[in-house]
Amino acid sequence: MQKIKAAVCKEFNTPLVIEEVMLRAPGLGEVEVEIAAVAICHSDISFWQGGFGGQLPAVFGHEGAGRITAVGEGVKGLKVGDPVCVTLIRACGSCNTCGSGHPTICETPFDPVGQSPISTPDGTPVMQAMASGAFAEKVVVDQSQVVAIPEEMPMDSASLISCGVITGVGAAVLAADIRPGQDVVVIGAGGVGLNAIQGARIAGARRIIAVDMVPEKLKVAQEFGATNAISGEGKPWSEAKKILGRGADVVLVTVGVGPVYDKAPRYLGRGGKIVVVGMPHLDVTSSYSPILMADAGQEIIGSKMGDMVIKRDIPWIVDLYQQGRLKLDELISGRWELEQINEAVADTLGGAARRNVIMLK
Repeated sequence: MQKIKAAVCKEFNTPLVIEEVMLRAPGLGEVEVEIAAVAICHSDISFWQGGFGGQLPAVFGHEGAGRITAVGEGVKGLKVGDPVCVTLIRACGSCNTCGSGHPTICETPFDPVGQSPISTPDGTPVMQAMASGAFAEKVVVDQSQVVAIPEEMPMDSASLISCGVITGVGAAVLAADIRPGQDVVVIGAGGVGLNAIQGARIAGARRIIAVDMVPEKLKVAQEFGATNAISGEGKPWSEAKKILGRGADVVLVTVGVGPVYDKAPRYLGRGGKIVVVGMPHLDVTSSYSPILMADAGQEIIGSKMGDMVIKRDIPWIVDLYQQGRLKLDELISGRWELEQINEAVADTLGGAARRNVIMLK
């Protein structure tokens, strides 16, 4: 066991507390990573608000990058000193979904309290939220959750890959399976939305319409590849259809707001699909007309972490970045220290931030 500093949530929707916790050594198939940078995702905030449930005390944070400092027995392909992305995608590799190439929805359960490597100094288990707990100086995670990256990769930009980038790009390229020439609407121009726009561009979309309530975000969306940007006020689906001449082939909903999902089908053309990317709180529901969608041959699909296979796809993402074909540095709104995490969370809640990154090294 070793002492590390972490941002601990002791009560939902109250300031996180920076204090020492205990971290056990990596066990079978696990690695210890010293975190250099961890970005703040809206899923972390939803956890902090109590919207996803869970037990307290807890350490949130799941969008990290750092360097391996210890490896457990049975670890393959990774060694001490490797720079890595740290994701929440913990995959057993042998269940039906892993075996069919969908590790993001692995069926093998993980108990974030009973299996947590974190505890208080008196031995009380601390929930390792999303199997990561990366708002901390170090983490112990399963080897399936990390991917080695090049030495020259900036850690702040690398941290973004671990969730926001793969979730947005993957939702467009893999989950939506956008084809060249198709028309796409991306609702929400935050961190994930901007990456969905980039993914649609990489996939060869004809038109990419960004929809958001914040004018500044719409300007940024066009810098990331949106061909058109429209306000979410009023009836944006009508304006989108005027631009496209018909309904969209794909609508990517990247915000966790229930009423947005209610209206998403209105953007669709015949045979179109809605991709559920944003994650509302557990008590949020949505409604739509099944007969209208069935008659138009439309569908709704879920996309968790962009359906990525991280050992295959993160190296691809890194290559795109190094070739100048994918923006990462431009996604960073601000850099903060761990002791400033509550200010960084408040800034993220303000709505204008793309991604705030906590720098630990």
